[in-house]
Amino acid sequence: MSQLLTGVGPDAPEATASVITIHKARLKDLHLTCEFTEQRSEEAPARAFALTCHEQVHPDLTHRLSRLVPHLCLLTEQLTETPDFWPDEAEELPARFEAFTVTGFSMGKGQGGVTLIGQRTLIGGKVLNLTSPYVSFEDETDAAYSYAPLLETELGEALAEVEAALRGKCTEYRQLDLFEQSAAATVTLVSTRPQA
Repeated sequence: MSQLLTGVGPDAPEATASVITIHKARLKDLHLTCEFTEQRSEEAPARAFALTCHEQVHPDLTHRLSRLVPHLCLLTEQLTETPDFWPDEAEELPARFEAFTVTGFSMGKGQGGVTLIGQRTLIGGKVLNLTSPYVSFEDETDAAYSYAPLLETELGEALAEVEAALRGKCTEYRQLDLFEQSAAATVTLVSTRPQA
């Protein structure tokens, strides 16, 4: 298997950055699994990859996937649309969406559509897996999903975050040493012997 272009990464200069096309993305336990193709340039042949990131994803990616939840709910007929159904861009998802998560998506040929994948946590704590019907962004028939343009826009932002994750954007965390204590820490020992 060949390696990703060495210029790939958050600090890669634009002239050497490769072209990445995402086909499938899935989030499990804050780790991204992705199928994508990479081209060294527009003219170069595409190379296919399947990758699981060991770093936890940046919160921007989970936020972008959460913006797809209302679409998943409508497409899988889990909720019906009400006048206050769609949250504002700045606000977090309302309580009616708490039981739902979008865990991934699968892009159609040429990225002309998408299938959303998610879950609904049931009252008993069990999980119902949900897969939306395929939504074409180019289909303009009467049966088409009326919010396809909004879905395409929000999916584009999620795709940008997935690509950023592939190029190195992840959660900044530092695991502390198990036995190392800071110099400022003080330890107080308390006797557990019974007093006479």
